[in-house]
Amino acid sequence: MKNFLERRSFLKATAAIGSALGLPFVSNARSNSIEETIAQTTVIPKAVGKSVIGLKSAPIPQVRVAFIGVGNRGSGHVKLVHACGAKAKIVAVCDIQERYTNRTKQWLESKGVNDVAYYHSKVDAWKEMCRRDDIDLVIIATPWEDHVPMCVYAMQQGKHAATEVPAAYTVEDCWKLVNTAEQTQRNCMMLENVCYGDEELWVLNMAEQGVFGTITYAECGYIHDLRELLFSKTEYYNMWRIRHNLTRDGNLYPMHGLGPVSQYMNIDRGDRFNHLVSMSSLEASLSEDSSTMTDPSNEFHGRKGFKHGDMNNTLIKTHLGRTILVQHDVVTARPYSRINMLAGTKAFHTGYPSRFAKKGQGHGFIKDEEYKALREQYKHPIWAKMKEEIERNGGHGGMDFVLIYRLIDCFNRGTALDMDVYDAASWSSVTPLSALSIQGGNAPVKFPDFTRGRWKEDRKLGILTNV
Repeated sequence: MKNFLERRSFLKATAAIGSALGLPFVSNARSNSIEETIAQTTVIPKAVGKSVIGLKSAPIPQVRVAFIGVGNRGSGHVKLVHACGAKAKIVAVCDIQERYTNRTKQWLESKGVNDVAYYHSKVDAWKEMCRRDDIDLVIIATPWEDHVPMCVYAMQQGKHAATEVPAAYTVEDCWKLVNTAEQTQRNCMMLENVCYGDEELWVLNMAEQGVFGTITYAECGYIHDLRELLFSKTEYYNMWRIRHNLTRDGNLYPMHGLGPVSQYMNIDRGDRFNHLVSMSSLEASLSEDSSTMTDPSNEFHGRKGFKHGDMNNTLIKTHLGRTILVQHDVVTARPYSRINMLAGTKAFHTGYPSRFAKKGQGHGFIKDEEYKALREQYKHPIWAKMKEEIERNGGHGGMDFVLIYRLIDCFNRGTALDMDVYDAASWSSVTPLSALSIQGGNAPVKFPDFTRGRWKEDRKLGILTNV
């Protein structure tokens, strides 16, 4: 009760300050509801199992893999699992659209893979597939709202789950993933491919080895003009992605930038996200573009009233006092960027293009020759060890293959996965918490502790210790 009253007083003070500065805040009638919801974000539900930090399963010499969703991302995952050779076996494939299972079947059979079961057309066909007793791992690449029920059901059927990003988009669903993983003692990993990028692993290596000194600040984001794809009637099933922009305002897709930064800062491994503040600009791009569409049969032709602002800025503060700016912009002409900026007491890096500066440097970045030497000195060993395979199999410059290879290899060897369900929950929770902040007039919102206190443990990432 004391904490709630303190929170109540704090938000009232925030409202008063906002009013004095001419900033928007919710009305008194509405603020009670938002205030109470914000106050509940730190409530930790009763555990129904034991922690899965460091969870290991017995080595699986050949991982039996099933797929739910083989459209855009899923079809690539099928190819990359196949590229792992004898380390994995594709057992079953499911998609609501038969054209995608047929396409996958044709490709696999062209590679000599003929003993795969295919499920399609029925809404719950994926459940039928998950009940099979010859599956170790289910890989999920479906619309965002399907990720949690599919992960939960797969784990309840005794399977490990790996899902495309975001793993969840409500705090309640984040807890469902955590609790189910703990209850079933099954892995639930979010497939954040950017954590396996050559540049990102290089920066991670330097951060781990003290090159940056004391890390204090980072910037990251997802800057990607998706308007053509968002308005396409065929790119996303039932145009699911633009519907999120129609009904939700917040940082809808933080993981690509935030995942690597979280690893640089040892989030949930010695530090944790404490609270955030989020705000969005006005919405203009989607409304203006909808008015110029030439296809009147498109349901978004001439559509107005999209809820998501063109640019979202979310500022996170960690328990140790670090700050992270996370940006989301998928509707302006700004060139693609994940920013990948990291600052410490001894060095600084920023991406797009990648540049590095060190203490005492002055006003510029290090020269090309010194930069290349630094890249070579701290290059992550997996990118050197698997150079030819990465070049042959690719996927976003090779990071997709490294992700899938590492996922399968960890199961082969019986080691803990590089990322766990707590990473999935913490990174994904930025979306609902940023939405709450905006609803509360850009109010501070605290993060749940999905690890239930174990974030304080100084544990090393597997990608740094057991490659």
